[in-house]
Amino acid sequence: MQQRVPAPVTEGSAPPGQGGEEDSGTGGSARLPKWSAPDLMRPQILFTWLPLAVATALWLYALPHIDYRHMGDWGLLDKLPAAFFLSLAVLTAGFVVSLRRAGTAPWWPGLYSVALLFALKAPTAILYDSVRYPWASKHDAVVTHLMVNQELHPNTPLSGNMAAYDQWPGFFTLNSALVRAFGVQSTQSYLNWAALFYGVILIPVLVLIYRTFAEDWRLVWTGVWIFEVANWVGQDYFSPQGLALILHLSVLAVVLRHFVRPGAAGDLRSRANLDPAAASVPPPTTARQRAVCVLILAPLIAAINFTHQLTPVMLCVCLFALNLTRRYRNPGLLVVTGVIMLIWDLTMGRKLFVETLDSLKESAGNLLNNSRAGYAGELTGPGPVLQGRADVVMVLVVAALAAYAVLTRRRLLKSALPLLLISIAPVPMFAINDYGGEMLFRVYLFGLPGAAFFAAAALVPAPGGAREPIRLLARIPVRIGVRPVVRRRIAAVALPAVLLALVAGFLPAYYGKERMYYTPPAETALVTRVIDEAPRGSLILAATGSFPMALHRYDQLEHWFFVEQTLPENIRMLKDPAGFLAPQLPKDGRPAFVLLTRTQEIYTAGEGLLPPGGFQELEAKLAASPLFRVIDRNAYATVLAYQPTPR
Repeated sequence: MQQRVPAPVTEGSAPPGQGGEEDSGTGGSARLPKWSAPDLMRPQILFTWLPLAVATALWLYALPHIDYRHMGDWGLLDKLPAAFFLSLAVLTAGFVVSLRRAGTAPWWPGLYSVALLFALKAPTAILYDSVRYPWASKHDAVVTHLMVNQELHPNTPLSGNMAAYDQWPGFFTLNSALVRAFGVQSTQSYLNWAALFYGVILIPVLVLIYRTFAEDWRLVWTGVWIFEVANWVGQDYFSPQGLALILHLSVLAVVLRHFVRPGAAGDLRSRANLDPAAASVPPPTTARQRAVCVLILAPLIAAINFTHQLTPVMLCVCLFALNLTRRYRNPGLLVVTGVIMLIWDLTMGRKLFVETLDSLKESAGNLLNNSRAGYAGELTGPGPVLQGRADVVMVLVVAALAAYAVLTRRRLLKSALPLLLISIAPVPMFAINDYGGEMLFRVYLFGLPGAAFFAAAALVPAPGGAREPIRLLARIPVRIGVRPVVRRRIAAVALPAVLLALVAGFLPAYYGKERMYYTPPAETALVTRVIDEAPRGSLILAATGSFPMALHRYDQLEHWFFVEQTLPENIRMLKDPAGFLAPQLPKDGRPAFVLLTRTQEIYTAGEGLLPPGGFQELEAKLAASPLFRVIDRNAYATVLAYQPTPR
């Protein structure tokens, strides 16, 4: 009988007998098993599918008990029933159990990852009877604008700086086609599902990237899970950034897997002590093959430029970072990417591009200002304050885990150095521009895929532990009396504990401000009616643009959101709001309307744009001014019309 030779253990692969129910002899490849009823009751299989079934039942029970219509200072946090939290805990436990079989059944951790996305982000899509994130309705307005006008006007000034959407219209033209294809009235029928849709689409892209550097399915799926729960930044709503991020990571996935230069792969194998046949080491490509890949990627890169302003810059920065390595030194791709970006910026996006270059004189090098968030207000209220703190803690935890893996798992660092480089490449963008107070969030968003991978590496023990005894909480010297078995047990506890803590941290980081994001239908109806009836050329004033339908008919009306400034400026404005507004009101007889809504009140208070009671003071003083009269009002909004004093 021929003796079976055990496969060598690599940095990215699981050792024989681990990561699966049994060693199939197929190198860890997944194959569909034939299960009978007794098989399903085997403990190893039972505890893989049973948590998913229990978590689903708990979540379905909790869903109708979420009282989203009566949110208070804590947002949605205190409206989620205990069954909802319990379902997330069971999902996390099931995911950890499924990792034990990831080597032979990688679809189980994948299924749990999709279930987590659905559990975290589907409730608002299913329950809400209005658009989540009031500013998402701005993007619906752009789609409507394109459908009505059937053409782009990139050089035509539009209210609210909306001309930029005609200059980068890819996302909106795509959704215009989808609205027609689906036969729906507008994107509002599906836009609340964007976060879930983007998350599911990102999973295979992340898997492709992670599998480039790790054969161990446990590490890959743990990285995906951490990315999902650490992606609290809120850029995955119905927006160009969500789509552009998918395209950006897709380009990087192709580059990382198919742009390895000859000679670099062999050096990598020897340095990292990897098996030459390991799938985690991409084979080298010839110059001709890379040229063909550039031609294939060019339309995808053009689509990114067609969709978003910042993402092409981030792509160029990441490709530049990859060129610092011998393995991915491909200046031709970087040049092609830069040329495509410049062609678009100097043609369709020329107006905003020139304005941005002018602003760099003030913003370049101003790290303190560029790293600010929003309008530099101070969060107020239990929910927003908790969300702000949770955001910081989540960033620190992921960064600390990633840093630990970088410092300790040296073999993995050598093989996955390109992923580390593209993760830290966006950081210098702080020194260039503040991107309207959002650069902090965008840098985190673009760096998160790599950070999640290395954070997972801190939690998942390296295979062949004796050769690389580097595990989370496991580098305790044997001389102090802690045996290896104890160290393994500590590492085994760390993985579920940290994953559960990250899931718990996601909830306040994502739902702490939910009261700002939900708008009662009665408020939306009143705002829509007023804007629909406003004569063409009218001026629409509001405290902020954070309310539904704020930019409806933006190509026919003018808008001014007069509280979107610093708190000291708003305190001075509150002394005489009518006097503050009067110089900017139309002098040519055009109508002007002030819309003050409940959503604006919650937003200005939570973001610290107005002092406590400031919004009520603003509304009362404007209503008492002879320059304005109340023309409509309900429990959620007040509408005032400008009535100029006769000369």
